[in-house]
Amino acid sequence: MTVRPRGLIKGDTVGIIAPASPPNQEQLQSAMAFFEELGLKVKFGKYVHEINGYLAGKDHERVDDLHSMFTDTDVKAIFCACGGYGTPRIASYINYELIRMNPKIFWGYSDITFLHNSIHQETGLVTFHGPMPASDIGKPDCHQDSKDRFQQLFSSHPFRYDEKIAPIEVLVEGEAEGDIVGGNLTLLVSSLGTKFEMDTKNKILLIEDVNEEPRQVDRYLNQLYMAGKLSDAAAILFGDFANCVPERELSLTLDEVLDQYAKLAGKPTLKGLRIGHCNPHYSIPLGVRAIVDTNQKTVIIESGIQS
Repeated sequence: MTVRPRGLIKGDTVGIIAPASPPNQEQLQSAMAFFEELGLKVKFGKYVHEINGYLAGKDHERVDDLHSMFTDTDVKAIFCACGGYGTPRIASYINYELIRMNPKIFWGYSDITFLHNSIHQETGLVTFHGPMPASDIGKPDCHQDSKDRFQQLFSSHPFRYDEKIAPIEVLVEGEAEGDIVGGNLTLLVSSLGTKFEMDTKNKILLIEDVNEEPRQVDRYLNQLYMAGKLSDAAAILFGDFANCVPERELSLTLDEVLDQYAKLAGKPTLKGLRIGHCNPHYSIPLGVRAIVDTNQKTVIIESGIQS
């Protein structure tokens, strides 16, 4: 069952937590002006400033912040400060019944992919794949289009992604409809063999990544393919693959790798969507219905909030 969270209104309080790596504190503070422009108040998690190596605090501290934000009746949405590393470590400790009983907007991407997947599969909650306060919004060069997509949290309108945004390449022709799932390729692969293994059956599968050589993208896509995740999907969307370039002379190109697995899967596939580690980054809801049409080069995605 798909559960859409309530949308935001001006004056609402939103929470910011760090379930992965420690956020850049200067950029996190810079993002506060953006939330003020949206008419929102901000409440920080208790441990959002903690540092434990490449983690933002101990596992139980990061889980506690997540639980606290979902149970806090004043908080209407939860934004992850940044990605990095560590969200798979806490997935098994999360009280998903608590989230089910307190559905609200949950927003992030990159390492947060693991939580998008686990939360949706355990509760049915629609979550949002989008740029984060410390890693994106707080940077001085953050594109206005990235900021404008936050308006989807205030009004329930479908999103039409087409070539008015950026060029789109068709790798496999066709039309498909299904719930949209996915996110960061590395994190999707890390779910395999766990209780949170990604379900792609009849789904629209979004895949993006950053700083991975083509050989590594090849390895991950091959694992998804051998696990049946590409063939199970109704369609595949390749988002942005920032800095995924070879560091060695002998290498396949990223385009060659993506094309090969699209052809192996044989499902309608579009490439080049500005979703992922890019600027602008067009945020979308995950867990809602989407329609892919390669003839029109369009992806139409339902609203992620209650109408």
